[in-house]
Amino acid sequence: MAKNRFKTAFILGAGLGKRLRPLTEYVPKPLLPLNGRPIVTYAMDHLLSIGIERFIVNTHHQPEKYSEAFPDRRWRGVPIEFRYEPTLLDTGGGLKNIEDLLTGDKAIVCYNGDILCNMPLDVLIRSHEAMPCEATLALRTKGPNLNVNIDGSGAICDMRHMLKKPGMASCLFTGIYTIETSVLATIEQHKIESIVDIFLRRIVANPGSIRGITIDSGGWDDIGSIEVYERLTEQMSTTIKRGYLHEP
Repeated sequence: MAKNRFKTAFILGAGLGKRLRPLTEYVPKPLLPLNGRPIVTYAMDHLLSIGIERFIVNTHHQPEKYSEAFPDRRWRGVPIEFRYEPTLLDTGGGLKNIEDLLTGDKAIVCYNGDILCNMPLDVLIRSHEAMPCEATLALRTKGPNLNVNIDGSGAICDMRHMLKKPGMASCLFTGIYTIETSVLATIEQHKIESIVDIFLRRIVANPGSIRGITIDSGGWDDIGSIEVYERLTEQMSTTIKRGYLHEP
């Protein structure tokens, strides 16, 4: 069996959470409580299921709240490193900003800190390792934003309709992906930039290097509105939402 290269996960926790104001006025969205614990801990437990041994979380809005939530900088014994961004760098710039923390990693998993998900992450890992590529995005065939186009081989040929390449199917990007750390060398330091823009550049420069795998099994929720947050809060308070509690 091949050795698991994925030991570090980067969780995006620096956003302002504007769509959930006023709830996020004094707390980062990933730290909002859900069934008595911060939202981000569900992501952490999900990642532990594939053998992650270190978390890196970027911060910006109310960064001290992360220290209060994780005073020993650990979750279930696994270390957490926080990387503060004085200027919010967006999803791509934030990834570049942790490059110096990844000298021992050939590849990592990246995970949005404001989603609730129980997709089988091992499917994503196996897909990434099976085909030579720079990144593999976890996709779903149904959802509100089907704006990632893939061709018949699983290569992503367009995102957000920027390249005008329809491909064979349009999918939803879950906010979870694997990436070779060598890609970070192509990103400009200190630049405020979306990871989507970086993927698009790589698609143009090296077609086939950014791939997608559709994973429709399991649940996925983007906690992108107060309505969704309240719905999940109610569901989690009355019953354990199946599979979302990845207890060790």
